[in-house]
Amino acid sequence: MEFDDQMRRFFGTDDLGAVSPEAMASGIERMRVEFGLETDKGRRFAMWSLLYMLGSAPDLDVAFKDERDRDAARTFMDLLDQANAADRG
Repeated sequence: MEFDDQMRRFFGTDDLGAVSPEAMASGIERMRVEFGLETDKGRRFAMWSLLYMLGSAPDLDVAFKDERDRDAARTFMDLLDQANAADRG
Protein backbone atom coordinates (compact mmCIF):
# COMPACT_ATOMS: atom_id res chain seq x y z
CA MET A 1 0.00 0.00 0.00
CA GLU A 2 1.50 3.31 -1.09
CA PHE A 3 1.54 6.28 1.26
CA ASP A 4 -0.44 8.48 -1.16
CA ASP A 5 -3.01 5.71 -1.57
CA GLN A 6 -3.52 5.60 2.19
CA MET A 7 -3.91 9.36 2.35
CA ARG A 8 -6.54 9.41 -0.38
CA ARG A 9 -8.35 6.37 1.03
CA PHE A 10 -8.66 7.62 4.59
CA PHE A 11 -8.55 11.41 4.18
CA GLY A 12 -9.76 12.02 0.63
CA THR A 13 -6.54 13.82 -0.36
CA ASP A 14 -2.79 13.37 -0.36
CA ASP A 15 -2.35 16.84 1.20
CA LEU A 16 -2.75 16.62 4.99
CA GLY A 17 -2.70 20.40 5.19
CA ALA A 18 -6.02 20.44 3.34
CA VAL A 19 -7.73 18.09 5.82
CA SER A 20 -10.05 19.68 8.37
CA PRO A 21 -9.71 18.61 12.02
CA GLU A 22 -13.04 16.77 11.78
CA ALA A 23 -12.00 14.91 8.62
CA MET A 24 -8.64 14.09 10.23
CA ALA A 25 -10.34 12.58 13.29
CA SER A 26 -12.77 10.65 11.09
CA GLY A 27 -9.98 9.35 8.83
CA ILE A 28 -7.89 8.26 11.80
CA GLU A 29 -10.86 6.44 13.30
CA ARG A 30 -11.57 4.63 10.02
CA MET A 31 -7.90 3.72 9.74
CA ARG A 32 -7.79 2.34 13.29
CA VAL A 33 -10.87 0.20 12.62
CA GLU A 34 -9.46 -1.09 9.34
CA PHE A 35 -6.09 -1.69 11.00
CA GLY A 36 -7.78 -3.92 13.56
CA LEU A 37 -9.42 -5.96 10.81
CA GLU A 38 -6.45 -6.17 8.43
CA THR A 39 -4.70 -9.54 8.21
CA ASP A 40 -2.00 -8.71 5.63
CA LYS A 41 1.23 -7.93 7.52
CA GLY A 42 2.47 -5.40 4.97
CA ARG A 43 -0.78 -3.46 4.89
CA ARG A 44 -0.97 -3.52 8.69
CA PHE A 45 2.54 -2.13 8.95
CA ALA A 46 1.79 0.60 6.40
CA MET A 47 -1.35 1.65 8.28
CA TRP A 48 0.43 1.52 11.64
CA SER A 49 3.25 3.68 10.23
CA LEU A 50 0.85 6.38 9.08
CA LEU A 51 -1.04 6.20 12.37
CA TYR A 52 2.29 6.60 14.18
CA MET A 53 3.17 9.68 12.15
CA LEU A 54 -0.25 11.09 13.03
CA GLY A 55 0.25 10.37 16.73
CA SER A 56 -2.53 7.77 16.84
CA ALA A 57 -0.84 4.39 16.52
CA PRO A 58 -1.70 1.59 18.93
CA ASP A 59 1.09 0.42 21.23
CA LEU A 60 3.50 -2.05 19.66
CA ASP A 61 2.49 -4.97 21.87
CA VAL A 62 -1.13 -4.44 20.83
CA ALA A 63 -0.42 -3.76 17.16
CA PHE A 64 2.04 -6.57 16.45
CA LYS A 65 2.01 -10.05 17.94
CA ASP A 66 5.27 -11.05 16.22
CA GLU A 67 8.48 -9.77 17.83
CA ARG A 68 10.07 -9.20 14.41
CA ASP A 69 7.20 -6.91 13.46
CA ARG A 70 7.63 -4.98 16.72
CA ASP A 71 11.36 -4.68 16.02
CA ALA A 72 10.64 -3.36 12.53
CA ALA A 73 8.24 -0.82 14.01
CA ARG A 74 10.87 0.28 16.56
CA THR A 75 13.37 0.71 13.74
CA PHE A 76 10.83 2.81 11.83
CA MET A 77 10.24 4.95 14.92
CA ASP A 78 13.99 5.47 15.40
CA LEU A 79 14.52 6.40 11.75
CA LEU A 80 11.63 8.85 11.84
CA ASP A 81 12.95 10.41 15.05
CA GLN A 82 16.41 10.77 13.47
CA ALA A 83 14.94 12.39 10.35
CA ASN A 84 12.89 14.80 12.47
CA ALA A 85 15.93 15.68 14.59
CA ALA A 86 17.95 16.42 11.45
CA ASP A 87 15.16 18.69 10.19
CA ARG A 88 15.15 20.61 13.48
CA GLY A 89 18.91 20.82 13.84
